[in-house]
Amino acid sequence: MALYLLYESASGYGLFIAHGLDEIGQNTDAVRKSVVDLNRFGKVVKLEAFQPFSSALDALNQQNAISEGLMTDELRNFLELNLPKIKEGKKAKYSLGVAEPKVGSHINEETKIPCQSNEFVLELLRGVRLHFERFIKELKPSDLEKAQLGLGHSYSRAKVKFNVNRVDNMVIQAIFLLDTLDKDINSFSMRVKEWFSWHFPELVKIVSDSYLYAKVLKFLRTKSELSEDKIPGLTDILGDEDKAKEIVEAAKSSMGQDLSEIDLLNVQQFAQRVIDLAEYRKNLHEYLVDKMNVVAPNLASLIGEIVGARLISHAGSLTNLAKCPSSTLQILGAEKALFRALKTRGNTPKYGLIFHSSFIGRASARNKGRMARYLANKCSIASRIDCFSEANTTVFGEKLREQVEERLDFYDKGVAPRKNIDMMKAAIEDAHKDAMDIEDEPSKVSAKKSNKKKSNEENDVSMEDAPTNGDASSVKKSKKKKSKGTTPVDDEPTPVTNGSVSEPETEKKKKKKEKRRLEEQEQTQSGVNGDGTGKKKSKPVEDAETASEVKKKKKSKSKDV
Repeated sequence: MALYLLYESASGYGLFIAHGLDEIGQNTDAVRKSVVDLNRFGKVVKLEAFQPFSSALDALNQQNAISEGLMTDELRNFLELNLPKIKEGKKAKYSLGVAEPKVGSHINEETKIPCQSNEFVLELLRGVRLHFERFIKELKPSDLEKAQLGLGHSYSRAKVKFNVNRVDNMVIQAIFLLDTLDKDINSFSMRVKEWFSWHFPELVKIVSDSYLYAKVLKFLRTKSELSEDKIPGLTDILGDEDKAKEIVEAAKSSMGQDLSEIDLLNVQQFAQRVIDLAEYRKNLHEYLVDKMNVVAPNLASLIGEIVGARLISHAGSLTNLAKCPSSTLQILGAEKALFRALKTRGNTPKYGLIFHSSFIGRASARNKGRMARYLANKCSIASRIDCFSEANTTVFGEKLREQVEERLDFYDKGVAPRKNIDMMKAAIEDAHKDAMDIEDEPSKVSAKKSNKKKSNEENDVSMEDAPTNGDASSVKKSKKKKSKGTTPVDDEPTPVTNGSVSEPETEKKKKKKEKRRLEEQEQTQSGVNGDGTGKKKSKPVEDAETASEVKKKKKSKSKDV
């Protein structure tokens, strides 16, 4: 059986044929040795056809399709033109070797061409890649390098710009910076306390918070300037009047030494830097929370923004975290302890970064391992939903959090939790409802606008159709004429257009209604006669009255004319 090789290069598609290969004796080691020597390899593999790409954009599109395991129309035409045709009902006498198994399966589904991808084929394709520029004589080595470099840049740039709003690189950088700021603020605040304690050592015991200590230091300047006038300002900073009075009292009997103006100036400048760092840390934390609600909303609602961001940064990306099984996610951050336990054959760690979650802290000592395993399972589900779903919703994370809460109750109180299938069905229904509500909002707004427009138009029409002073008398006359009749038809209002009454239209309608009534009465009379009574129903008085009224109106019309 002949073996064709499909090679996707940066400059185009190449089709090669391998001669003199024995299927039984396909030895990969022998191929590896022969790949380096072009004389030996050129006798086995020869170029069959080559189709260059039309442009750099075409090369990028073809590369994206290959990476996704899809066969493009250009590749299909290239294979159908250069490969032998397969007769209907018969097997192919050749096979196509490809580097990507997904592309081979798609080619086989669409064109029925048998494809294979194994170590033997990969070694042959490695030799083709090594000597590709020598198979195509018109192609220069510099041209191939330029094409590879340009395609590599455009392909990586397209992958980076895939979705700007959901880039997890910002989350990784933000959590790294947040951890660094925590360490720096702690060390700097300790240095500020130690420095200013030479002057006012009693302040450390009264104000323990580092941020508030730096603000108080900036406000006090020196203990000699402290008096009862400073108590309102200290109360605003600390939020406690008793502490403010305690600071003033401690300053009167302080054991600290005096500092020079230059020393106090340096201490205050350093305290201001600590205050700025602490405020920037708050802003960065808010930014991280907002970013996590966009990038991984379900993971953030399940385990928290900080712990979720640490998991993403430790895994490298949200995609890598989604690919991790729950057993790996459970011990992320405890790699040293794991390898130490494997080396010494001790107990492996039960949790890594997820230990910082509140669920692990709330569980009892005997249930911490179970809780960590269950929580890692739910975090794995949440990360996969965030990574591969297009909708940005927190419904799944909230439902998974409810499951973890129910599991905690099950460990402590023995209350049976709900099943995973029921929770996921409820989450899917809630997600669909949220999506429908979002879609209905613009339609409701447009409906309100259209209703307002309609009401305005109706008001305009009613204002235009209102009778003038001269036409009011004609309307009154028509009302007087109507009052003479006794039928319900005459009670209907006649339409008014610019002061003139449209009498022909109303008379037609009245005639039609009168005919219908007469026909119904005739039918009822025939029904009575058929009963065997022999009595005929007399016509009601109203019909006679309506007929006389119609005649009167006709006479009045002829007079008006």
